[in-house]
Amino acid sequence: MPPDPAVTRVEQQIAWVSSHTTDAVVGVNATEIETGRSLSLHGAEAFPMASTFKVPVAVQILSLVDQGKLTPDTMVTLAPGDLHPGSGTLSDLFIHPGVSLSIANLLELALVISDNSAADLLLREAGGPAAVTARMQSLGLSGIRVDRSTALLISDWQGAKNLPPESQWNRGIWDRIFDGVPQSDHMRARRAEMADPRDTAAPDEMTSLLVRLWKGAILTPQSTRVLLDIMERCETGKTRIKGMLPEGTDVAHKTGTLGGVANDIGFISLPGNERHIAISIYTKASNRPEDASEKAIAEIARTVYDYFVLAPSPVPVR
Repeated sequence: MPPDPAVTRVEQQIAWVSSHTTDAVVGVNATEIETGRSLSLHGAEAFPMASTFKVPVAVQILSLVDQGKLTPDTMVTLAPGDLHPGSGTLSDLFIHPGVSLSIANLLELALVISDNSAADLLLREAGGPAAVTARMQSLGLSGIRVDRSTALLISDWQGAKNLPPESQWNRGIWDRIFDGVPQSDHMRARRAEMADPRDTAAPDEMTSLLVRLWKGAILTPQSTRVLLDIMERCETGKTRIKGMLPEGTDVAHKTGTLGGVANDIGFISLPGNERHIAISIYTKASNRPEDASEKAIAEIARTVYDYFVLAPSPVPVR
C-alpha cells in the first residue's frame, strides 16, 4: 500500500519542528489506538529510556501481581544502600533504617514523582533487569531492553569509577563519587552512553507496548486500570506532552530525563474521549539546555494532536 500523503506531510512537519527547536536527535511514534493509524520519525532507532523504563518495570511488577506472585500490599524494607541518586524523595527524607513500603506505594513514587530509589526497589522485586527485558521480549518487543538499575545507569552516565559494593552504598557516597568526576570525564562518559545499546527503546516499540496496555492485552483489567490511573497522576514534565495541548486535555504519561536526554511517553485523549493517542517522544545527544528538547516535545505533541483531531476517522481496527 502506498504511503498516505497526509501522514507523510505530518511526519515532515514533525521533522521540521524537531530540527528547528532542538539540536537533539528526536524519535517519535504516535498511534491512534482505536484505528491503528500511526506516525513515526526515527521510530525504529534506539533511544536512551531514562526514567521511561519505569513503565516496563511496572508492567513486569503488575504481571507478577496478576500471577499471584506479589500483591499490592507486599511490603519492601529499605536498607541504607537502597537510597539511590537522582530524582525522587526517598533519598532526601529517609536517611535512617527502619522504613518499609508496599508495592503499591513504590509504584506511586516511581511513576508519579519518578523516584529512583522506589524504581530500583521495584526492579529488584520484578526479578532484576533481565526479567523485565525477558517480559518485553515475550511480548515481541525486542527493541525495549532494561540492563541496569537507575543507580548504575546514572553512575555510568556520570563517568563514576570504582564503585563500592552495593552493601556500602548510601547518599553520602554517591555525592562524593559524583562530585569527584572531572567534567571532561563526565562529558566523555555521556557521549559514550548515547551510543550504548543498553537501557534503550525504539519509539515504535514503546508505543506498541502502550497500545497493548491500553487495550488490556498485557495485564488484567484491574492491573491495567491501576497503571493507567497512576500515569494520569504523573507530576513531572508539565511542559512536555502536556505543554501545548488545549487546557483540560486528559494525558496519562511518564517522563524520562538524563544529561542530553528528555523523553515523554503516554496517552492523549482526543475531544469527546472516544479516541486516544498512544505516543512516545524520545530525544538524545543534545548539547543545549533541557528546555529546548522539552519545547520540541510539546510542539510535536500538539502537531500530532491537531493531525488526529482534524483527520477523518477510518474504520476502526478490530
